[in-house]
Amino acid sequence: MMRETMSPKLNPAQQEAVEHKDGPLMIIAGAGTGKTRVLTHRIARLIEKGVLPEKILAVTFTNKAAREMRERLQTLLGYPLERFSSRNPSPFIGTFHSLGILILRENAKLLGMPVHFSILDRDDSLSIIKRAAKGLSLDPKRFPPAAILNTISKYKGETVSFEEFRNEYAHDTFTKAVASVWERYASEVHKEKVYDFDDLLSETVSLLKKYPDVLSQYHERWNYLHVDEYQDTNTVQYELIRLLSGAVKNVCIVGDHDQCIYTWRSADIRNLEKFEKEFTGTKVVTLEENYRSTQTILTAANDAIRENTVRKEKNLFTNGRDGEKIEVYMGANEVDESGWIASRAQELIDSGVSAHEIAVLFRANFLSRALEEGFLKARVAYQVLGVRFFERKEVKDVLSYIGAALNPESATHIARIINTPARGIGKVTLLKILSHDTSSIPAKTQEKIAHFRSLLLRIAEYALSHKPSETIAYTIKESGLEHELKGEGDDGAERLANIRELVSLATRYDTLPNEEGIRVFLEEAMLASDQDALKEKEDTVKLMTIHAAKGLEFEHVFVSGLEEGLFPNERSEMRDKPEEREEERRLFYVALTRAKKRLHLSYAMIRTIFGSPTVNTPSRFLTEISEDLVENATPDDSGWGLGGRELLSNW
Repeated sequence: MMRETMSPKLNPAQQEAVEHKDGPLMIIAGAGTGKTRVLTHRIARLIEKGVLPEKILAVTFTNKAAREMRERLQTLLGYPLERFSSRNPSPFIGTFHSLGILILRENAKLLGMPVHFSILDRDDSLSIIKRAAKGLSLDPKRFPPAAILNTISKYKGETVSFEEFRNEYAHDTFTKAVASVWERYASEVHKEKVYDFDDLLSETVSLLKKYPDVLSQYHERWNYLHVDEYQDTNTVQYELIRLLSGAVKNVCIVGDHDQCIYTWRSADIRNLEKFEKEFTGTKVVTLEENYRSTQTILTAANDAIRENTVRKEKNLFTNGRDGEKIEVYMGANEVDESGWIASRAQELIDSGVSAHEIAVLFRANFLSRALEEGFLKARVAYQVLGVRFFERKEVKDVLSYIGAALNPESATHIARIINTPARGIGKVTLLKILSHDTSSIPAKTQEKIAHFRSLLLRIAEYALSHKPSETIAYTIKESGLEHELKGEGDDGAERLANIRELVSLATRYDTLPNEEGIRVFLEEAMLASDQDALKEKEDTVKLMTIHAAKGLEFEHVFVSGLEEGLFPNERSEMRDKPEEREEERRLFYVALTRAKKRLHLSYAMIRTIFGSPTVNTPSRFLTEISEDLVENATPDDSGWGLGGRELLSNW
């Protein structure tokens, strides 16, 4: 039986979604309406009705979301839910990319790949792109490597293969250059026996299309599919779910047109409409009762998003209190604005609000500089979300040691660590090693290479016979990284603390069999998002972009930089594309609905951008909020308050 003691009773709409069993189901879930609760209750209900746990699949977009779903389901079921594996009959709950990894690993032999294939992150991919472009004598100014990589990524996300791109899309100078680089890039990736981030999905879809017998095995394995944040899916993700759904089509998707904010990452809001056409007879359930925010916040969000046309109509409401009015502050400039935000945050902390329940959101990364200065000046502790723990050099070094040990063909990992710490192996020697031409290397250097290969062999053997946390600790010591960092003063001590934190993180995987544990740890480190770096228990104010805040909630939310040309972004106006203007408004809606108790909105009359002071007008989004929901936080004696109100009312 499901344990209901952990949460209040489901509302009628939630109950309808939970009780639906067979056939396609679309849940339109407004912000804060309990979609994760509905998904976990639905999975638990399926198990209660007799569906075997291992027949259930649930995918989402971040490790954090998958972890939360798994933990909530454990609470509902009343027993520990072990991580999915071939030996563990549990529902698969993970990200799209972890699903791709699972399918590719299970079919590695068929694909001519090692089970322990490595995964390239963006920096690794960019390095190979740069080498390929240099080999083709392409001018990096005319053909920026990052732009080439983005183009390849875009087409892979649209399920376009290299051959299709070369034959059907490479018509101008740039796309022809992309095709040439792509060919070399694919050859290098294949030679290293690795996949890049996009391959995890595109190669999975290709596999399932090419081998119907493999696809039928997954139809047999998973009878009930669940997809969270469906509005954020791109073409390849849509195709993956379509393929896995089979003839039964027991697919439950959860999505919200109003929260589609990743079209720049190829998310396609039209996938929600395509779903209803593809899966005939889809039952649609709309969740509108919000359990997060006050009615004041919800009314403001409803007012704002109502201006959009590409959406399903819904009206968020709460049975809770109306709440305080929304504060709007007009700063003289960005220094004044950030100073007000920092001092207001300190006032809230002094009144008893926990610092970690306060977030400052902004549209563009560069806005964080002035905000940080404001918080430093006010001496308010803060954390900027955006520096990913797993992207730190020292952390990547440790992960590369293990990656190279388990996959000796990975030239990218070997190139990264062969001289870290320094072993006296130069670039020319490295090229010879990677091309398997070692006959001309001097005997002394050959000895150094032999020691290095022996080290990798020891790490590989250790990893297969010890817990992941023990393997990390062993690698840190045996590689020489620990000794090197101990001799680098305070900076070295901080970096050493970071790699020792890896040991703590790896303990999460110590309950798995040794080989599986280290493999899953490496996978999840690769798939980590900004939110995985969030120190939730650290009592600091959080500063982050609105995109990074998706899925999070805070008692008090500050939304800064609300100026025309900045938010909404000038790009959307310059291109005059209605769909981009609508996405900017969706971004504003997401920002508003992160707040539980109160919203604080701000803008600057003058902001220095690229060294030039610019006079701004308030964002149109401010005018889309009813006046009776707002109170002006700008002091009248500042010289800006009255003028700000007049400017805002006349805009």
